[in-house]
Order: sequence, then C-alpha cells, then structure tokens
Amino acid sequence: MQKERQQRAKEEQVIVLDFLKNGYASDSRPFHQKEPIIQVIGKSHFVLLELVAKQGKNFKPHDEVYIGDDERPDIVYIKGALPTNKLTQTAKRELNFIVEKLVTDNEEKYIQFYNNSGPISLRSHQLELLPGIGKKHTREILEQRSIEPFNSFDEIKERVKAVPNPKKAIIDRILQELDDKDRYKLFVRV
Repeated sequence: MQKERQQRAKEEQVIVLDFLKNGYASDSRPFHQKEPIIQVIGKSHFVLLELVAKQGKNFKPHDEVYIGDDERPDIVYIKGALPTNKLTQTAKRELNFIVEKLVTDNEEKYIQFYNNSGPISLRSHQLELLPGIGKKHTREILEQRSIEPFNSFDEIKERVKAVPNPKKAIIDRILQELDDKDRYKLFVRV
C-alpha cells in the first residue's frame, strides 16, 4: 500500500472545471446533507479530482485552488479521482480550453517531450502515440532534433513540414489519456 501511494501523482494547484454549490442533482440525500462539489484538473499532471468546498466559498471555471499538504483555505477535503464520464457538461466544455491553456503556458515542457522522447519498443516510438504523427513524421522529427533541439511549437512546424500542428497533437493526446483510451500515459498521471 505504501509503495502504491508513493507512485501517485501529487497535485499542489488545480484549476476549476465546474462548481456545484448544492452538490450533484442526482444526489438523493436531503438538501442540508449535500456537499458543495468542485470538479478540477491538476496543473502539473492533469489529474481529474472531485473536491468538497468549504461552506460559503464560491468558484467559477478557470479559478485556481490550492490542494497541497499545507492549510487548504477553500477545501474541506479531496473526495477522490474523477472519471471523465462523471464530468458535468460545463466541466467537459471547459476541459478543452483549460488543457490548451496549460499546454500553451508550459510550452517548454512539451517541447522537451519532442526533443527527448524515446522508443517504446523496437518497433514503436513515444512520438507515434501523438495523434496525427506516424512513423514518417517520427523519422523527420528525430532527424531534425538530432541536428538541433526544437525551441518552440512554431519551430517544429517550420522544420518538420509534414506535422500540421504539434501543439494540438499534445493537447489531443492529453485528452485521450484523460479518457483512458490508451495504456501508455505520456502526460497524465494518476
């Protein structure tokens, strides 16, 4: 059990996807027993979580909330992991925008993926897990990065003409991983 806990991704800051002041509509408990729920995504590892907010606190999508080990001024507790099929319509709608913003704000981190990713097996490469990037694109990216590392998404587009949108490939991959559509996790940690 201890080993499993160490492997889990730890989020310090999360971004609000949706706030349900009166809890879920499907919750059949009496009104006074319902908890204010916040659906969030982690800024570092894209972990989807369900939080219980302190009474009287209000949130809107894109607000940042601290959930680290120190005093949590806005949160009673972390209820647990949140599967994508339990996201509200608002949360689903905001998810794409927030993931795009996180990738844009941390471009250097994702450029390093293009510069440092490696093979998965003798026949496949991590780059091939990105939507729209096949073996031919992977070869071109590997050739170009061996000449000189990439510095931006725009530079990847310039130097590797066949790759239409390297940033969108990262965003789409993150969204696929959140839906748990692949056993390989490049960006989403649980």
